Amino acid sequence: MSSLPNAPTPRPGILDIAAYVPGKEHAPGVAKVYKLSSNETPLGASPKALEAFRQAAGQLERYPDGQAIELRNAIAEVYALNPANLMCGNGSDELLGLLAHTYLAPGDEAVITEHGFLVYRIQIMAAGGVPVTVKERDCRVDVDAILAAVTEKTKLVFIANPGNPTGTFVPVEDVRRLQAGLPKHVLLVLDAAYAEYVRRNDYEAGIELVSSNQNVVMTRTFSKVYGLAALRVGWIYAPAAVIDALNRSRGPFNLNAPAIAAGAAAVRDQAFTAAAVDFNAEWVAKVSERLTALGLKVTPSVANFVLFHFPDVAGKRAEDADAFLTSRGFILRAVRGYGFPNSLRLSIGTEEANEGVLAALAEFLGKN
Repeated sequence: MSSLPNAPTPRPGILDIAAYVPGKEHAPGVAKVYKLSSNETPLGASPKALEAFRQAAGQLERYPDGQAIELRNAIAEVYALNPANLMCGNGSDELLGLLAHTYLAPGDEAVITEHGFLVYRIQIMAAGGVPVTVKERDCRVDVDAILAAVTEKTKLVFIANPGNPTGTFVPVEDVRRLQAGLPKHVLLVLDAAYAEYVRRNDYEAGIELVSSNQNVVMTRTFSKVYGLAALRVGWIYAPAAVIDALNRSRGPFNLNAPAIAAGAAAVRDQAFTAAAVDFNAEWVAKVSERLTALGLKVTPSVANFVLFHFPDVAGKRAEDADAFLTSRGFILRAVRGYGFPNSLRLSIGTEEANEGVLAALAEFLGKN
């Protein structure tokens, strides 16, 4: 009797992966919805990026440039980098997956932190690797805990800096100490999706570390401050050997032509980016102050969102607030899957959205 299965079967480990669940999109029965769950910029994309997109849409019959030269050159100009050390991808998600599939063999370990981006665990397991989760300290990455978790099986370390959903960051001296403490064969992945928003003298996105070491890479995205989330544009800055390895397995046309054109125009429009950062800085401070005044605990954020925590009181917990806010058209991000069962993450929206959600929270808490 044959022992073969009677249907196609995924390889071991795939069905153990908890699929990524994005934030809610809709509030049924509500006339006007404010989506504050996915950290999109409320200012939208640069007008120059929109015009570049429209022009590229006139040649959809042509394959895109498989090397994304226009986009890589634009990034290189703005950040003073060598375009040979850049690769662009279908969002930074694709690049994180490529890193896992390129550097992890079955059974290899990759270190992540307890509140880190859920995609890290997914991509590690999809590559056959073993995610090793270390505790954070007060919603902050603990460098010593990461170093203590490194074994002979460790091949990758992923940290989001700033973190999501916490909004906290790792000071540059601690990142340097982390890199210095890792074995040379362990690749440190600095996911700097929110780097553009940070206004701290003790923060660096990772460019300097990548430039001076062979075991550090930095990933970035156009989905946040640049307002191109719908186009899925990301990039990585890495040593030449890493770029070469990733290029051997990535798809030949992994970034579409309108995305390349819009991305190049967006990154060059630094005046528009500065306006988005200014708007965000103003509202992160306002929202944090007013949430605190409502009696909610706020995790200090350097990104474009705020994580806040509810009291453990019946009827006033995060899930109750989430249902109440949704009924009024305000969609926030529940973060139970990130280890925060009684918290919500609020993306900074337009002035109307920010004022509206704060008023709705005051009503929910009985403080209006």
